[in-house]
Parts: sequence; C-alpha cells; structure tokens
Amino acid sequence: MGIFQQLLNRSAPSNSKNIKQLWLPLALLAGLSSGIPVLALSVSVGADGIDAKRLHQSPYNLTGKKIAIGQVEGGRPGLFGFDKVSVPNNPVAVTQVLQLDGLATADEFVDNHANHVASVMISQDKQLVGVAPDALLFSASIGPLDGELSGQPRECLTTQHVALRNSGDVRAINFSFGEPLVNDPRPNASLDGNALLTQCIDWSSMAHKTLYIIAGNQGGGGIPIPTDNFNGINVAYSTQVDGQFVKVDYANSGSEPLFNPRGASAPESNVGSRRSIGLVAPGDDIRMLNPNGQETFSSGSSFAAPHVAATGALLQEWGDRKIRTAGWSLDAREPIVMKAILLNAADKLRDEGDGQNLGMSKTLLDESNLTWIESDAYRDPQVPLHTALGTGQLNAFRAYEQFDGGQWSSGNVATRGWDYSYLTQPSEESSNQGRGYTDYVIDSPLKENSYFSATLAWERQVLLIDSNNNELYDIGESFDGKNLNNLDLYLMPAEEENIAQSIWSSTSDEDSLEHIFHIIPRTGRYKLRVVYEQQMTPESQQPYALAWWGASDSIQTANTAQNEPYSN
Repeated sequence: MGIFQQLLNRSAPSNSKNIKQLWLPLALLAGLSSGIPVLALSVSVGADGIDAKRLHQSPYNLTGKKIAIGQVEGGRPGLFGFDKVSVPNNPVAVTQVLQLDGLATADEFVDNHANHVASVMISQDKQLVGVAPDALLFSASIGPLDGELSGQPRECLTTQHVALRNSGDVRAINFSFGEPLVNDPRPNASLDGNALLTQCIDWSSMAHKTLYIIAGNQGGGGIPIPTDNFNGINVAYSTQVDGQFVKVDYANSGSEPLFNPRGASAPESNVGSRRSIGLVAPGDDIRMLNPNGQETFSSGSSFAAPHVAATGALLQEWGDRKIRTAGWSLDAREPIVMKAILLNAADKLRDEGDGQNLGMSKTLLDESNLTWIESDAYRDPQVPLHTALGTGQLNAFRAYEQFDGGQWSSGNVATRGWDYSYLTQPSEESSNQGRGYTDYVIDSPLKENSYFSATLAWERQVLLIDSNNNELYDIGESFDGKNLNNLDLYLMPAEEENIAQSIWSSTSDEDSLEHIFHIIPRTGRYKLRVVYEQQMTPESQQPYALAWWGASDSIQTANTAQNEPYSN
C-alpha cells in the first residue's frame, strides 16, 4: 500500500460524510516513522521544539487571546454542540466552522486531519497544549470538488471567506493542503507564481492584511500549489534527535533537486532560482487530537505549518499590547513585518552562552547533517534561503525577543529591532548610483566574530480582475500578477557610502526577500542599507519590512541607542 493511500485510510473520519474526493489537495505526504511515538506536541511546543510554552507563562502571559487566525482545508475540525462526533469540553475549541463562502453544515466534512492541524494551534488540553490555546480559530472546508479538474476557484473563495471573518481582522491563515501541479488547468503549467490559488494568496495577503503559512510540499510526490507564492511563508518539518527537534526530516519534499512527476510538463520546483522553503518547524510524530477527543499521531509539513501560524498569534497579542501601551504603530500588524520577524529569529547555530550566535537555542541540520553555514545560502549573496532549511527553524521565544526589540525608523537604531517603511525609486541624478536607498546605522559597536542577522521582506503586487466591481473574488474572476520589484540588502561599515565595500549582501534577483547571516569581521559600528535596485511595477513606492539582530560589544542595551524607538 502506498504512503498516500495509507494516509487516506489512517485519516479518514469515522463518523462524517465520506470526503475521499477532498483528499487529493491535502498536504498529507508525510514521513511515516517507525518505532513508538513520543508525546511530541508537548515536546514541539516546549523548549525542545519552538519554545512557545515559555511565552504562555508569567511574565509574558501570551496565549493568543483575542487574536484571530484561520484554517483552510478540504475538511474541517469538529465543533461541540454542532457535530455529533465532537465531545463535550473539546479542548480544540474552534471559534467558527465554515464551508466555501458560507457557514458549515452540521456533521458534514468533519475531518481528522483538519482537527489535528487545529489542535496544534489551539488545543487547551493540559498534556497536549497548542501553541496559541486562546486564539480565535476560524476553520473552513472547501467542500466537494464536484467533478472540477481544479478546485482552485473554490479554494480561493473559501480562503477569502476566512480572511473576512472577525470583521476582516484575521492575522494569519494556515494552509495544510495544496494542489498537484498536474491538476492545474493552465497549458504547460509551472510553478511560476501564476496559478490562480497562488495569485489569490498573494492578493489576499495585501488586500486582507493576513500572513499565509503554507505546508511546503514540492518535489517528488509533492502538492506544490501554492508553494510558489511570494508573500507567505512555506514551512518544512523537522524531526527529533535525542529528544530535540534539530534535523529536517528526510521525507520532506524540497524544492531541489528538480523532479518531473508523471503526467506533468514541468518540474515540481519554482521557476528560476527562487527557492520554496522559508522556515522549518517540528512536524515528525506529532501527537494530536481527533474530533472525538482521542489522541493520535502523524507526521508531515501539515503539522509544522500550524506551529508557525499560531506563533504569529502569540506575537500579534504582544504587538497589540505594545500598540496600546508603548506607542507602536499599526505597522506591527503588517503581514510582512511578521514574516521578517519570524524568519530573522529562526535558529541556525546553537549559542554557547557568549552571545556570538545571537542566543540561538539549537543547531539545525539538513539531511546530510550539514548546518546552514555549510550551504550556498551562506556563501552566495544571490541565494537568501537554504534549499531545505530556509532561514532556519522556528523559535517562538526568539521571535518574541526580535519583535520586542522595538519599532524603529531609519537612522540610528538599536542592535535588535524592526521597521516597516517604503522606498521610492528616484531619478539617477538624485540618488546613490541611480538607486533609492535608506540606511539603518547600528548605534552600538558589534562584537568581532559574532553573527549578524537581517531579513528584508516585501510583497508581490497582485490585482483582482473584479468584473462585477464588488471588491470580492467571485468564481470565474481572475488575477493580474505584477512583476516583482527588486530590493537588495547590504551590511556595511557605518562610515562607508560605497555598496561595493560592503562586508556582505543579499542581492537575489528573483525573491521577495533578502536575508543576511554573516560574521562581523572586526569590532566596530556597522549599518544596513536597503536599496531599491529595480522598479518593475507602475507604482514608484515599494513598502518593505526589515528585521535585524546583532551582538553588541558594549554594555549598551537594545533600548539605549541615541534615537528612541518609534512612537506616535
């Protein structure tokens, strides 16, 4: 029996309408590990995983309270009092269940897999607590495909319906499903970012201000649409070694090497050199909950992605506190700010206690037991992402620390912080070498031989072709994916003005992000320069988010730089 059929049998609900026709899009291409599973949800949420439990406790008390997140799948979790299969005091307390563009029907499309994913995010079970147990989860099933070759129009409609819940304030939406490339109706379809569902996600991220977290399945047997998106985060999954999630699982379907699936006209990897995986999270032998309250376990990127989406809820709860009490602007809610924060705070190399590795708690290994700095992403400025590891493994506590570094504007900044701003492409006469740019000068000297990390993210612009002018996507409508503007990122000595003299850079021509992780060669003051390299859209302004983290060589703390953090 093949892996896919095993997973169908293993995950098929026992007390709901048969939805076997829905399973094709689901990202269940998991690695079935042998041996006795451990209680890995408890482990994955704790210090040996993403270290989110620490944020649940005092003094942080971050549980996702009042933060809305979403879930889109073929099926949906159970809801007590609505579905017969759901038990009283169900620890997976979904806020609302939906189907397509309406409310769900009782006992229809209740699905184990969707309940598993939801339990990772919001379970309130004391032994299997989720990442954000008090978040508001809006879960939607796509429903039957009704014989359509592609379910992408229905999937987009369902996605929009979730994004509009909570008065249009849904901060992150989890996708633990996808579409096979061979099912895409476009002639000679490829992973070029222009499948309808992919465009829908990139459009919605801007239109609805929500961050999309996608289970990262490309390659042999993968379900790659919409992993060719630009504006979300694709997530691979890690497995435990000696009780810690520190190695990407062998069963991940990565973006390389190229793989031509049977019946497809193009490889299941992104067109060009753009890589798919942005982040890694625990996903092997994760113990979760069925709709009837019974415990089960499974593996796959389906269960790594919700760790990331729910971490977004914890951060957004903190951001809302800072908006109320510390003068942060609403920029803290921007999806690309969350993207930059999560990617920049990822674990790569375990810190030995001297701060040289920025307080990272784990060394993450690829399938060959090599680290991030042994890859081309470390050696080549045009490659911002490791092919299997992205920027590293999710660390919820470090993401909190990165976010808590504060909102800054360009100029003098602390050693750790973030900004949301924009660049305008100027004329050649008014800029450095014809480029628009802005500088972030680290006010405190950085320590020799320490690492410095910075992530720059911006969005691809996608327009809705709104034939009936109702400002909503309707089945039959389409999108116009614009070309991607090109921004670059340079790490330079503070006094230097020539980018050719930078100590390192990230200058990909194809990605919507840049990432630097580089050793500081000598103690001194440095700066980041964000450069508007090439304008490809009619709009001259390009919004971006920037997150950075360095190791200070002085006793000066993150909040004592000469410029104060942003305040209204």
